[in-house]
Amino acid sequence: MNEYQQLLAPIRQFLQCETPDAWVQKACLPESLPIILKDHLLCELKAAQSAMFLIRKYAVDKQSATVLLEWFKPYEAFAYDRIGDIYTLKNKNQISKQILAKKQSPYSQDLIDKMVLLIKEELHHFYQVLEIMHQRNIPYDGITAGRYAKSLFSYISPHDPKTLVDKLIIGAYIEARSCERFAKLAPYLDEQLANFYISLLRSEARHYQDYLHLAQLISKQDITERINYFGIIEAELISTPDDDFKFHSGVPITLTRAYWYKKIPINFHL
Repeated sequence: MNEYQQLLAPIRQFLQCETPDAWVQKACLPESLPIILKDHLLCELKAAQSAMFLIRKYAVDKQSATVLLEWFKPYEAFAYDRIGDIYTLKNKNQISKQILAKKQSPYSQDLIDKMVLLIKEELHHFYQVLEIMHQRNIPYDGITAGRYAKSLFSYISPHDPKTLVDKLIIGAYIEARSCERFAKLAPYLDEQLANFYISLLRSEARHYQDYLHLAQLISKQDITERINYFGIIEAELISTPDDDFKFHSGVPITLTRAYWYKKIPINFHL
C-alpha cells in the first residue's frame, strides 16, 4: 500500500459511499473541465470562509474578527464581484495582525490554531486553481452553487454547542469527499492536473481529521451517532441523481440510465 492509499483508507471507511462511476465519467469529459475547475476554485474559497466564520463567531476577539474579514476581501471581490485578477491576488494570503482568542473560552485556541492553518491552505489552493485556469485560458465567469453543502447545512441543530459540532462534522465530510474525488479523478487527467490533485490529498485528509477532532473536543457527548447521521445524508446526496453537475454533485442526470443499468468500470490506479 503506497502513501496515498494509506491516506485514503480511513477516508473511504469514513464516507458511507464511494463516488459513483457515472460522476467520474462525466467529470473526465473535456467539456466538463471548465466546470470542475471553476467550481473547485469557489469550493476552496467557501471552505476557507466556513472556517473563518466559525472562528469569528466562536473563538476570536472583536479586533481579530475584523482582521479575518480584511484577509478575505480581495478573494471575495474577485469571486463575487469580478474585481481583480491573478496578478492582484498574488501574495495576498497573509494575515496583517495576530489572531487572538476570546477570553474564557475553553476551546478557542484549538479552534484558531487548526482553522487558521486550514484557511491559509485553502486560499493557497484557490490561487493554484486560478493559475491553472489562467494557463489554460479558462475564464472565471462565476458559477452557481450546487445542492451539496446547502443540503447538508439544512440539517444542523439550531442550538449551540450542537450547532458548532454539526458544522464541524459537515466540514469533515466536505473535506473527506473532496479528497476522495481528487483521488478518483487524478488517474484520468493530464499530468499537470493529476499531479496537482494528488498534491492536495495530504492536506484534505488532515483537514477532515482536524474537523472531527474539534467536534469531539467541543461536544460533551460522543459524536459517533451524529457522524453517522450526517454520513447517511451525505451519501444520499452523492449517490442519487442530480441535474446540476458540480464538483460535489450526485449522479449526473444525463448518465443516470447508463449508470443504473450498465455500470462501466473505471479502474483506480493511484
